[in-house]
Amino acid sequence: MAKTAIFSDIHGNLEALNTIISDAREQGVKNFACLGDLVGYGPDPAGCVAAVQDLNCVCIKGNHDEDASNDRDLWNLSDVARESLMWTRERLSAAQKEWLQNLPLQRRLGRNMLVHATLEKPGEWQYIRNKFDAELALADQKSPVCFFGHTHVPVSYVTSNQGTHKIKESEIILAKGSRYLVNVGSVGQPRDGVPKACYIIFDSTEGSISYRRLDYNIGEVVESIAAAGLSPDLGQRLEDAA
Repeated sequence: MAKTAIFSDIHGNLEALNTIISDAREQGVKNFACLGDLVGYGPDPAGCVAAVQDLNCVCIKGNHDEDASNDRDLWNLSDVARESLMWTRERLSAAQKEWLQNLPLQRRLGRNMLVHATLEKPGEWQYIRNKFDAELALADQKSPVCFFGHTHVPVSYVTSNQGTHKIKESEIILAKGSRYLVNVGSVGQPRDGVPKACYIIFDSTEGSISYRRLDYNIGEVVESIAAAGLSPDLGQRLEDAA
């Protein structure tokens, strides 16, 4: 397996997705894993689903994938999220909706775990936003590493006999006996103030994790959002990464 590119939260942003796929291949990566939310917000939902399918990789279901692939009422979502998901539903084929609906909520990657939100209750789409949330999650985590997304903020935590703390470095060397919780960030909808596509490269042989942040043509995506008649707030969000 060696190197695996692990990514999440594409949100219909095909330009950003193609950017990270190209970069991963330039880094010698042949294996990919997607942690969900392929669709929602962005202007190319069908293209993003097709691109991930073409990778023939492990893929986890996210909450937007769930909402876009069924007909349930979306009353509990914000106006922008609800409108974009209704628009997305009309642009996915029946086969793509079925594929999204049948994605698993969690998977193994060797000895490690992949999930969109949390391992404890993956289908409730809870958030790990801070050290307190991370401590609770790590207390029950059995695998050396759990890779997740959902918050759109790249951050890692480690727990050992010295307690739990946030890792500030973008390059992580895994220590034996420690457990890690790794948010891989967002490909197409970052929310940490850095308007770049984000993913990680996990090297299982070296026991290392590397965050990658990449520029892409945000202007082109903003134009596509406007042309699709989606809320201009979605384009502004990409530019602000907020």
